[in-house]
Amino acid sequence: MTMIKCITFDLDDTLWAVDPVIVEANKTLYRWLSENAGLFVKCYQLRDFDHLKKKALQRFPDIGHSVTLIRLKQLEIGLEDAGYSHDQAVALSRQAFEVFIEARNQVELFEHARAMLEQLQRAGYLIGALSNGNADVRRVGLGDLFDFALNADGVGKEKPHPLMFQQMLHQHQLRPEQVIHIGDNPHHDIVGAKNAGLWTIWVNRDQQEWPEGDPADRSVICLSEIPDKVAEIAALAAHRATL
Repeated sequence: MTMIKCITFDLDDTLWAVDPVIVEANKTLYRWLSENAGLFVKCYQLRDFDHLKKKALQRFPDIGHSVTLIRLKQLEIGLEDAGYSHDQAVALSRQAFEVFIEARNQVELFEHARAMLEQLQRAGYLIGALSNGNADVRRVGLGDLFDFALNADGVGKEKPHPLMFQQMLHQHQLRPEQVIHIGDNPHHDIVGAKNAGLWTIWVNRDQQEWPEGDPADRSVICLSEIPDKVAEIAALAAHRATL
């Protein structure tokens, strides 16, 4: 008999909408640069962050998995090009990143997110975050509900690569069939988790057609549905023979 022991969540666009958060964080970052790095704002507008990101990825293709490293290099390149020395650019980019990451963690949870996580916690599940982004479950105010968190920056590969799922299983001595992964991205979350042998729940808030391959084991359009879907999968898992 297989028991479900652990529920893992993607974060951005699964528990909150990320785009408005990044828009505000970029504005906060640009304001800080206006006050602390005048040469930068003489050369670059707010909209130029995208151009600098492309430049960073062209120059450092091996950092593509890490939104944190991309952001630091993007700032460093912009600051150097604006006329700061390399050392000044590195120092300023680190300070600027701290301002950005503080704002980037000011998220507005989707309705029912906290209540749903509390319900799963009360049911005794280990709860983890598996994210390609750089939100911090503690800084967004969910540290009391998550037992662990992994992200692409720390792991070195982003989902759907199996490494994040494998590290989670290894660190918590779990078998794939004991874990349900929940996320919004069909490719990164659902296909990635299924390929690693996990159960899956697709958060499909916009009621899209399933785009690729085998669908998730269950799908929801509202986070409040997740505990019931977890219970359904747990019942299925209990009846599935395992070696």
